[in-house]
Amino acid sequence: MVGQSPLDPSESRTAVLLEPFVHQVGGHMSMMKYDEHTICKPLVSQELSFYESLPLAMRQFTPQYKGIVSVHLKKDSLGNLTLIASPSLQTESCGRLDNAIGDSSVTIWHKCKWAASTGTGSEHTLVKWSHTQLTKTFKDSCPGKMLLRTDLQYRTDSLLEDANRNQPERNSYNPWGLHCHRQHLNRMSSKHNENKLHQFLLLENVVSKYNYPCILDLKMGTRQHGDDASEEKKARHIKKCEQSTSASLGVRICGMQVYQADTGHFLCKDKYYGRKLSPEGFRQTLHQFLCNGNHLRTDLLEPIILRLKALLSVIRKQSSYRFYSSSLLIIYDGQEHKENTAPLDNHLHFQKTNCTTSHGTNHSRVDVRMIDFAHTTFKGSKCNHTTYDGPDHGYIFGLENLIKILQNISEGK
Repeated sequence: MVGQSPLDPSESRTAVLLEPFVHQVGGHMSMMKYDEHTICKPLVSQELSFYESLPLAMRQFTPQYKGIVSVHLKKDSLGNLTLIASPSLQTESCGRLDNAIGDSSVTIWHKCKWAASTGTGSEHTLVKWSHTQLTKTFKDSCPGKMLLRTDLQYRTDSLLEDANRNQPERNSYNPWGLHCHRQHLNRMSSKHNENKLHQFLLLENVVSKYNYPCILDLKMGTRQHGDDASEEKKARHIKKCEQSTSASLGVRICGMQVYQADTGHFLCKDKYYGRKLSPEGFRQTLHQFLCNGNHLRTDLLEPIILRLKALLSVIRKQSSYRFYSSSLLIIYDGQEHKENTAPLDNHLHFQKTNCTTSHGTNHSRVDVRMIDFAHTTFKGSKCNHTTYDGPDHGYIFGLENLIKILQNISEGK
């Protein structure tokens, strides 16, 4: 059940109460769902600079930038935390909040009960997000939302166990976004008072058109630290790259969710899983991403490869750009075209079989998008520390290997 709205009556006339973005599979910043086609994330000046000067050729491979919104934190007497976004309060830089919240405010609401204790035994308990669409049946217009339920109560320790020990498949939702969201609210509430304004980027929700969004989040390139990283952070990121497929392949898995037709749930993996993979483990996980529990989605391979080749052609022409620590999303719909599916049983699940190959004739709808540009640098950037010549060869190395592995899977190798 939804508790009493934290908004004043004047605010709630136009306010929109939103839940965390349940399809976030990677990253560390919390993503919020602003509306059906828009998400928002904390603004980083370097990322804003990238979107404001985005080359035309890259626009088809990035989320559409929709603007900036000012946000402040609000806590009621019960300890419920609220993020209130106020479009009318957009400023050039984050400032202080006066009594300016009006009818144009849009609320991003997260009901989170915080225990008074701050000792080792403290608990930050995530309580119910109640959205009726999350509990509807498969007949719902957006069935994937039902499978990624967030209207259950979870304690922090169980959430982190899912994140660190890679056991989220036991639940019917991807826990990573909730993990990021809890940590972000924790940081905001401990560091800032309620009058502090924060700025958020508004970006296209690139998975909104999919019923069962299957998402692979890939950390691209052989280097992950930005030019502004401290020596300690630089060393930490170099070590992560050396101990993962970032060094050997120029790409590593940062997160994944893939719809399993045989169980009716999403299989989820996180960044900790991805860091431990060998090149062969990476290939096997890529194969797993394309397998729905019944068969390999061979209908996806050609359109994904073609899309990646098109991106590779664009990246090769972007002189001075370095996409340090950025990610690449590969997205497809877990709901297959009828000609590619096996017969359903009476329980709306696929008959359980081994993962064999299915050859579909129609190209499935797929997408490839670059995201997370907080450490991207390029000539002319306001936040530029170093100017580089030529394209990002580390990123290109990762794309070339990714394409090669997918081609091998397509050829049955």
